[in-house]
Amino acid sequence: MASPIAVYTDLDDLDPTEGIALLEAEGFEVRVLETRDSDTIAAAAADASALLVGYAPVDAALLDRLPQVGIVSMLSRGYDSIDVAAATVRDVWVATVGDVASTEVATHTWALTLAAVRRLDFFALGGQRGWLDRPQYPPRSLAETTLGLVGLGRIGSEVAALASGSVGTILGYDRAGRALPSGVTPASLAEVVAGSDVVSIHLPLDDSTEKLFDADLLATMRPGAWLINVSRGGIVDSGALADALDAGHLAGAALDVLDVEPPVPGDRLAEHPNVLLTPHVAYLSDRTAREYIRMQAANVVEWYRTGAPSRSVNDPYEVIA
Repeated sequence: MASPIAVYTDLDDLDPTEGIALLEAEGFEVRVLETRDSDTIAAAAADASALLVGYAPVDAALLDRLPQVGIVSMLSRGYDSIDVAAATVRDVWVATVGDVASTEVATHTWALTLAAVRRLDFFALGGQRGWLDRPQYPPRSLAETTLGLVGLGRIGSEVAALASGSVGTILGYDRAGRALPSGVTPASLAEVVAGSDVVSIHLPLDDSTEKLFDADLLATMRPGAWLINVSRGGIVDSGALADALDAGHLAGAALDVLDVEPPVPGDRLAEHPNVLLTPHVAYLSDRTAREYIRMQAANVVEWYRTGAPSRSVNDPYEVIA
């Protein structure tokens, strides 16, 4: 009997050694591609049972070219690059690594918040500016800063805990209607955006949040406010944000994500002097670098042994009316 085949599409800079070992111990033949190109994936994974995906898009057309795939296992908590509905009707499971990096992402958010409040984007330039140069919008007093959190799941709640006792006020909006953490004042989305000095996004990317932060919503932010996004780049209209920065309405943006990654030459946000950009590393630590790889492979092993991964975002066997 032929061995089942597992194919890694893209890993960025993570080392798949431990994941490969887990899969091979279960009897899988493992292939590592390092590509997001659908044609390359289709050719190399035509006989695969499992697809292990970083950020490669997996749509209905690609799934149709992979008739033996029974699971798509993500190298992240997010899964917006996967057509989950198309996977479900094709009896394909979609699984994620879950909340393994929530503390890292919250910590990164708080670090970006402090950098924004203290204007490190302007001052930490190694002498490229004059010693006495000052930004249009000066550093804020942290104790007088209002932090607005858009989304209060595990990550947003951890950011609130880090900020509690340091900032003056925390406003919070949660579309899921969850109970807000202690110290967070409930508010509508409009109230959070208009009433905060720093607005931090903690939402998944879906049809309801794509370009949620458009020109109209950005225009309601306080003059000199900051926007922080560690969720998904597509939640923000990048052109509208660049316009708001160019106009001087916003002091800056601290971003760990863009709508196109890596950015292409000439990307307005990536090259903007008032954007503090990190390369989608909010999740990264010595611990998560190991755990992401291990849990991604563990999803495949669990599916192979039991027929279903426990960290799935869909159920191909549920009855669809």
